[in-house]
Amino acid sequence: MSLQMERLNRGLVAVSTSEGIFITWRLLGQEAKGAGEHGLIGADFYVYRDEERIAKVTDSTNYLDKGGNSNSTYSVAAILDGVEQERSSAVRPLSQQYIEIPLQKPADGVTPTGESYTYSANDMSVGDVDGDGEYEYFVKWDPSNSKDVSQPGYTGNVYLDCYRLDGTLLYRIDLGVNIRAGAHYTQFLVYDFDGDGKAELMFKTAPGTRVICYKDGIAISEAYITMPEEDVEAGYSHADDYRMSSADYYEHVVELFMRWHEHEEVVSGRWPTTLEECFGRSPEYKYPLSREDAVSLTDYFMDVYAPTRSERNKLRCFEGFILQGPEYWSVFRGETGEELATVPYKPGRHDDGLMWGDYSWNRIEPGNRVDRFLAGVAYLDGQRPYAILARGYYTRAAVVAYSWDGRELKEKWFADSGWVTMNNPFADTLHEQDGRSEQHGGLAGQGAHSLSIADVDGDGYQEIVYGAATLDHDGKLLYSSGGILPEGSAAPGRYAKLGHGDALHVAAMDPEREGLQIFMVHEHGIYGPYGWSLRDAATGEVLQGAFATDDVGRGMIGKVEPEVPGLQMWSSESHLAENPSCGLRSVKGELLNLACPGTNMSIKWAADMTTQVIGGTFDNPVTIEDWKRGTMLMAEGTRSNNGTKGNPCLVADLFGDWREELIVRTADSNAIRIYISTEVTDRKLYTLMHDPQYRTGVAWQNVVYNQPCYTSFYMGTDMNWAKVPIPKQQ
Repeated sequence: MSLQMERLNRGLVAVSTSEGIFITWRLLGQEAKGAGEHGLIGADFYVYRDEERIAKVTDSTNYLDKGGNSNSTYSVAAILDGVEQERSSAVRPLSQQYIEIPLQKPADGVTPTGESYTYSANDMSVGDVDGDGEYEYFVKWDPSNSKDVSQPGYTGNVYLDCYRLDGTLLYRIDLGVNIRAGAHYTQFLVYDFDGDGKAELMFKTAPGTRVICYKDGIAISEAYITMPEEDVEAGYSHADDYRMSSADYYEHVVELFMRWHEHEEVVSGRWPTTLEECFGRSPEYKYPLSREDAVSLTDYFMDVYAPTRSERNKLRCFEGFILQGPEYWSVFRGETGEELATVPYKPGRHDDGLMWGDYSWNRIEPGNRVDRFLAGVAYLDGQRPYAILARGYYTRAAVVAYSWDGRELKEKWFADSGWVTMNNPFADTLHEQDGRSEQHGGLAGQGAHSLSIADVDGDGYQEIVYGAATLDHDGKLLYSSGGILPEGSAAPGRYAKLGHGDALHVAAMDPEREGLQIFMVHEHGIYGPYGWSLRDAATGEVLQGAFATDDVGRGMIGKVEPEVPGLQMWSSESHLAENPSCGLRSVKGELLNLACPGTNMSIKWAADMTTQVIGGTFDNPVTIEDWKRGTMLMAEGTRSNNGTKGNPCLVADLFGDWREELIVRTADSNAIRIYISTEVTDRKLYTLMHDPQYRTGVAWQNVVYNQPCYTSFYMGTDMNWAKVPIPKQQ
């Protein structure tokens, strides 16, 4: 069975260093034929300087030319079965360790309340939009007032740009006022879905989303997406603005209360028949409520009941959220930005979060859990990529898979946990764990702030690792993981799901064990069985884990101890010596060190296949840190994204050998820089972009809390090259 994968060029790049000219290039997946002692065998390479052959390289895909200079030109040619193949295009050495792509920053803006905001480059993705074997670069522009989905307030518009490597802006997509700015709202997929050799772009849209095309840096045309005919007939238009003011939200609650008697959960008997009972008050009003009585109850709810639950419940100040209006999923031609298809987003929001549990916790947060989106790409049939999009993970969770054949989006399957039953939407004490779906109920409450795509059961088809639960390639629930609550928890001896978490990693972590493992941190504290867990990816069985009384916010895996077999794992609380559950651990659970590396993002940067960690937050330069060697790169003049999370724009194998490149923005966001490792390696491996788990990981890396992507095989200093799969491509 062969996979539809990208047809890439040689990816040759040369860099001037203090020791000479470093040259690096790709080994393509189809050029690998087997395994040797220190890498794969198959194609060897001739290196040319100024049209003269200077070396034959057999043990790697890089070379240090001590005789070259900044005016030299370099090219390489593969040798297959003793025959020299076509030579690559020639390149000149970079004068620095990075490629810089100039950007066109959007203009500043002002919100309806008079707040000014600016823009900075944020998440990125890549795809070959014109079929020439070279990547184009997609940049999401984040306004300075972007919000976490739990935070009220207006935001600026979100923009998505597509650039060529030389900085040519092909088009900009303005998502419009009806898509809020923030990490949870816009997950964009760049991939060749229809197999024509050119990538498409997919993401969530709304009325007001428009494509602006450019030529020579000047906007030459613009066009709105095509709204479904039924929405046009219903009176929706691209001029609509669904952002709620505080007065709009107040009126929204009044109307909700006036319709309380006909709410589906009230009619079914699951919820109290009166709002007074919901709020713990004696009966006072007659139902259906008059407007006067609904106003009285709204005042009580906002000014008395909500603040009593939490001092953070300031519902009179609630504004900027989008709780009404159409939502879409759109496909765009990667090369031109032309909209190709738009369908209603599935599932729809249904309400403002009431049935999603947004009012049932002490912190009342309308529009929060209902607007948690995830997306990814998966080879569900073992051959072609499908778009995966999802909504919800704290309570109800719903996931849909689409194919794109170049003409239409076709739904392959839909997995929905169903509603998680509450006995009171304003103060739930029932705490049901599963949704109402008999088949998918176990998916509820198990999602993370990201997802992962991997063939967890080894059948040649990729699954969706949805946090602490996994969906099989056919959309059925493969498993939902949990455990017994220990001493010190809220209910010792009771079964509980592993639940939500902020960091998720799926990789071949243990070279002595078949298959993949899942490392995840969890935030349930005393209500969950583990603060972190290591699971078998095929079955969901917990292999290692530790209970934690508080939210374990971040976690990471990697090869930071070269002499310890397998990958290591650690969490954000690991520096606390008094917490025996934390610390740097081996894949077998052995405590190696009470101190730990950082947890922002990892990168495969070093020559010896160890893992490095990316550092730098807020106004500090981005760095690459090695657990043993210290700082390996100080990217002066650059900045990371998302505050304390310190995310780069992207980490991916974009050029040269199997090492990953670091893609970050300059401090002023007038450019992005692609940093390239110049450490000579003798490890020979095909481009990671030809491993399907890694390549789909690059596609979902921009999803919410950015996480590293991993290969489908064990990768580290102690790897067994014979176990590296040889790609079979179409």
